[in-house]
Amino acid sequence: MKKSSVFIPFTFLSLLSVSSGATNKVSSPNFIVILSDDQSWVGTSFLTDPEDPRSKSDYYQTPNMDRLAQMGMRFSNGYSAAPYCCPSRKSILTGLTPAKHEYQQDRVNWTKEFRKQLTIPQMLKKANPKYQTAHFGKWDARYDEVTPAEMGYDYSDGLTTNGTGGGRGMKWPVALEDPKLIFSLTERAGKFLEKQVSEGNPFYLQVSHYAVHLGMTYTQKSIDKYKKLKPGVKDNIPEFAAMTEDLDSGIGILLDKVEALGLLKNTYIIFMSDNGGRTSQPIGGKQKLTGNYPLREGKGTMYEGGIRVPFVVVGPNVQKNSYSSVPVTGLDILPTLADLAGYKEKLPGAIDGGSFNKVIHNNGKGEVQRNLPYLIFHHAVDRRAQSAIREGNFKLVKTWENNALELFDLSKDVGEEIDLAEKMPEKVKELDDKLVSFMNRVHAETKQTIKGKSDD
Repeated sequence: MKKSSVFIPFTFLSLLSVSSGATNKVSSPNFIVILSDDQSWVGTSFLTDPEDPRSKSDYYQTPNMDRLAQMGMRFSNGYSAAPYCCPSRKSILTGLTPAKHEYQQDRVNWTKEFRKQLTIPQMLKKANPKYQTAHFGKWDARYDEVTPAEMGYDYSDGLTTNGTGGGRGMKWPVALEDPKLIFSLTERAGKFLEKQVSEGNPFYLQVSHYAVHLGMTYTQKSIDKYKKLKPGVKDNIPEFAAMTEDLDSGIGILLDKVEALGLLKNTYIIFMSDNGGRTSQPIGGKQKLTGNYPLREGKGTMYEGGIRVPFVVVGPNVQKNSYSSVPVTGLDILPTLADLAGYKEKLPGAIDGGSFNKVIHNNGKGEVQRNLPYLIFHHAVDRRAQSAIREGNFKLVKTWENNALELFDLSKDVGEEIDLAEKMPEKVKELDDKLVSFMNRVHAETKQTIKGKSDD
């Protein structure tokens, strides 16, 4: 565990709780964010949507993720800020859409500007200088290599990448004692918790897991189990199932530590994935259904399979085993923590997220107040330029190279199978105008201009 070092990806957030309602005030609560990598909206054994029996895996067993969901509130409309790892993680850190940082027209200077933005650890230390902050696991600051220390973290693993957890260049699938470094990074997280409790400090801990990103590694115990189980229709690869269960075991170890230290009474925990799951795997053969079914497509696209993710919040006075259909995103984490921690200053006007504090303390009802009444997702430059805008139940997907516009009503068509663009041209124009106006205001790149580093 390094002092002042790296900010890592897998987000399991255990927030030491403060409710912004007049009834539950806890000063300087603790926060834990648990971030998984490339985990599908349906990549757990708990239902992400209570009204859709398809919204869970038909093969994976995740008892500790289920336990976490039972402890708090599931958001059936939870989103990552991007369909790829790096931009999503930077957006969690700053509350800014990738259209304002990674996918800027000015690629030369955007990294300098990014270093000037308010971050979660910086904000918390302004709220209370006693906050101690740590990021363990995958950091993935490609393109600019900004460090966790630069972003305000007291402790971290440093500049870690996909390869740190085992990816390209290693033999896989393979059984290991510490697959994807799940158990060693969980151990560091536990020691950080012990230290802060012993010293009486409020804290922010982000555990950014390398699982379930490729390559596939797992414990021998887990692979033995899944090779004996009957495969599902959409999830049928024992190696991936084993890796998922090992990730689940790491989350269970961390939850046990939180409970043993008596932290639940004043800690908020947020669990989500950095983006949606892959549509296919390099082993296992052709699948009858994609692993993201009933969602369309997956990682790397602006369809629901690429950006809708499991999203759970646990904390003081958050109703247990509850659901909310209010759309939330990784962009909302910084504003929510500011709200809960009693941050007195006005947040920067450029922040795109809003606080979901009132929603989690109102049985999942209400709405998140953001600067704009819609969600925007975008990537370009080294990606195929594509955007999406969601306002209410309507979602527009725009592919910039051929100005292709698709319109969906997610309340009736979560699988985005029915394109309403021809039937509702006025709604298409309305959403497209809002999207284009936003992109122009923030000077986002809307072309594929250079070949960058792969996030696969």
